[in-house]
Amino acid sequence: MKILNPWNGAKIAEVDTDDARGVAAKYRRARAAQPAWAALPLRKRLDAVARFRERIVALEETLARTLTQEVGKPIRQSRNELKGLLGRLDFFLAESAKALRDEKVLVDRGQPLEERISHEPLGVIANISAWNYPYFVGSNVFVPALVAGNAVLYKPSEHATLTGLYIAEMLHESGVPGDVFVPVIGGGDVGAALLRQPVDGVFFTGSYATGAKIASIAGGRMIKVQLELGGKDPIYVCEDVDVKSAAAAIADGAFYNTGQSCCSVERIYVHRTIHDAFVAAFVAEVSGYKAGDPMDEATYLGAITRRPQIEVLKRQVADARKKGAKLLLGGKAIAGKGNRFEPTILAGVDHTMAVMRDESFGPIIGIQSVDGDDEAVALMNDTEYGLTAGVYTNDERRAKRILAKLEAGSVYWNCCDRVSPRLPWSGVKHSGIGLTLSVEGIRTFTRPKAWHLRGA
Repeated sequence: MKILNPWNGAKIAEVDTDDARGVAAKYRRARAAQPAWAALPLRKRLDAVARFRERIVALEETLARTLTQEVGKPIRQSRNELKGLLGRLDFFLAESAKALRDEKVLVDRGQPLEERISHEPLGVIANISAWNYPYFVGSNVFVPALVAGNAVLYKPSEHATLTGLYIAEMLHESGVPGDVFVPVIGGGDVGAALLRQPVDGVFFTGSYATGAKIASIAGGRMIKVQLELGGKDPIYVCEDVDVKSAAAAIADGAFYNTGQSCCSVERIYVHRTIHDAFVAAFVAEVSGYKAGDPMDEATYLGAITRRPQIEVLKRQVADARKKGAKLLLGGKAIAGKGNRFEPTILAGVDHTMAVMRDESFGPIIGIQSVDGDDEAVALMNDTEYGLTAGVYTNDERRAKRILAKLEAGSVYWNCCDRVSPRLPWSGVKHSGIGLTLSVEGIRTFTRPKAWHLRGA
């Protein structure tokens, strides 16, 4: 498989891919190795994660440059992802022992009777991961899975293969056996071969269309299926905000990582009394973003990782303009050998337009005027997705009242595009099922066993 730089089309490397027979062999290795890994004291598994953290710090620049070259993420944002990963690893290191310890829920000395809950590893899991944040998205799954005593068959996205191989190498160097964390390399056919293995859980991050296929394949096998899918994440801007600061914050939430984040802001609703001022401030902010070579320290907007997405963006712009939207900035692909698209802002949009209904996953945003809170809430909930949603206002009570009505797994007041390891990461509707992160995101890689213990 050729690994190409999405910014300039240059070949970075060629890697060997797995075939169906090789995937089956890797599964058998993982199945055989898992019991011994689970039998290790938890502290030894956590020590391996701590050493993995040390490897991330030691190799940060190499890892960042590799990530930038293969996915087109600006180099400073690649470093940010690696630095942010450290906090997530610290959370797992600090909280896993408490989350996984046995719980006594009843001790009746008169009977005598004891009831307790243990948290047993699922066994062997398939982790089909994403390219846009391979360290964040991947570690949300494979780190707590390994800590809980599972073996992991890890398929990185074909667009982040080199990063996936680095992750495997660092884990193996840190003490995780090669048969306990096993990289599975290739495209969709390799993912399909992985799904055919008799694993005990499937954890996928990606599009709704692919997630629905995975659910149909794995759901009938009575194993755990967890899907982190897309979003069409809205923000509502109330009339009492500081327009310039709100515009700057929301623009960053929309265009960071060239708009290729699951929780990127993809729709903006602005109270009509400040609509024009907000739009002007928003356009001014985005106009100052530098689009260019992702390896340039000054670049804010890099490459579109997947070339087919450029056609999606083109169609959304054409559809919006045909239906009456006003193009305020950008609107077309940037000439060159790689995958590039201008930062694009559309105003005068409505929900007949694809840009306000379908996931964009690129540097494009629609801004719509609303008359008040009720209209904003109705429009924000008018979507097949439900990953994140937020409101900007100076009124805390108003914010909480609005957020309580929003159909989303995460809600934000005066912030956006934010993930915390202490809080569950989940979605509703077509944004997925299950969760990662938080204490519950550690336990999701286990099955509870109920113990009824009556003394003689």
